[in-house]
Amino acid sequence: MTATHARPQAKAGGGSVVRDVLTLMLLPVPLLAAALPAAFAGGGTRRWFGGRGGENQRADAQAAKDAAAAAFYELDTAQRDLLISIETITAVDSSPRARQAIDDFAALGRRIDEVSHGYITAVDAHDLDRHDLEPSVAGHALSELTKAKDELVRVKGELDRFAQGLGPLLGSAETQLARLAPAVERARQALLGASNALDAVRASGLRADDLAARLAALAPELTRLNQGAGRHGVPDTLQRADQVLRDAEAIRAEADRLPERAAEIDRRLVSLRTRAQALTTRAGSVEPVLSELRRRFSAACWQDLQPVPEQAAVNIRQAEEKLAEATKARDEQRWPDATAQLSTVRALLNATDEAVSAAGDRLQRLDAVAKDPQQEIQRTRFAIRDAQRLAMAGRNTPDPRHARPLDDAVSRLDRALAGLEGRHPDYWHFLTETEAVRRSVARVVSDIREERGAGA
Repeated sequence: MTATHARPQAKAGGGSVVRDVLTLMLLPVPLLAAALPAAFAGGGTRRWFGGRGGENQRADAQAAKDAAAAAFYELDTAQRDLLISIETITAVDSSPRARQAIDDFAALGRRIDEVSHGYITAVDAHDLDRHDLEPSVAGHALSELTKAKDELVRVKGELDRFAQGLGPLLGSAETQLARLAPAVERARQALLGASNALDAVRASGLRADDLAARLAALAPELTRLNQGAGRHGVPDTLQRADQVLRDAEAIRAEADRLPERAAEIDRRLVSLRTRAQALTTRAGSVEPVLSELRRRFSAACWQDLQPVPEQAAVNIRQAEEKLAEATKARDEQRWPDATAQLSTVRALLNATDEAVSAAGDRLQRLDAVAKDPQQEIQRTRFAIRDAQRLAMAGRNTPDPRHARPLDDAVSRLDRALAGLEGRHPDYWHFLTETEAVRRSVARVVSDIREERGAGA
């Protein structure tokens, strides 16, 4: 207790104090020495033991306590912030790297619990506000609180380094989360657009039952989207939203094209029906052509064409049946079936057209070669000579790989010419042989140019 604090008590009870002092002065010296500490310790006054040094230790301990509290708060705040990042990653990423990060965070959490327990224990063990705090106790508190603060700071550093390492994982997770809401909304809008397009098509008189069924099949997916990523996970929800978007946009596009598709099927029905009628007329001319071939040329020139009239009739009949089925499918708005039937009709008519044309073309070509075979011969010889000049260009002797097929071509042409001799020459064999010779020569020319182009 300071002197300033003692003066008011002296004024209030002066006589009593004087008597106490006089009494002490009259006591023997040993008793006086024993009584002095008790006198100064009584009356509610503070002990003077330690002086300013004790107060400094108390202040240092209190400062250490405050520093430890600040470190504890910073660590707790950092852990809470990092927990949000970990939850973000957990919601999005199930990769081994993400699972390892979650395990590492759990281990860090256990270390945080340990140092936090040490800090709380140190704070609870020392009441720094006590008036009779011993300097040794204050010093011990200072040591323990400083140690607790250092441990908190150390673990905070580990937590900060761990948070920095989470950057790529967290960035990827946040990117997916940022995509989530827009992706789901786009999927919903696409479904709405598909539904509106389907309504418009139905209003025009087209049923579009297949599109309606496909749209109805997306209803469960919309339900799952509405349930959210909390139930189905972010990756699955994003994938589902993208799939719903693609499917709904495909339905909408087909609904928008449906009136045009119906009109196109109508046009193809008319066109193919007209073509079938025209082919029926043309097929009737095949028999007279065959009769002419049989009269003027050897059997080898026309035998392969004998089945053409009958096959043409069969093809046209089948085409007409498929046309009827396509018409029915169109009336029932079974668009895929109608399209498939029309494709079959087209293939049948193409085959018939080719066969009917082949008969007329055969007679025309045979007439030309019978009248003057030299034109075909010169054409083939020119192709051979041109290939031979190319093979010898820049060489003294041709490459055997090129010379051999060219020599074979000359031999084949000679044999074909020999086949024209006699009373009933096989002009068709001659024409097919010269065509085969020109094709083989063309392959040699292509090989030579390819090799020289690669060498250049």
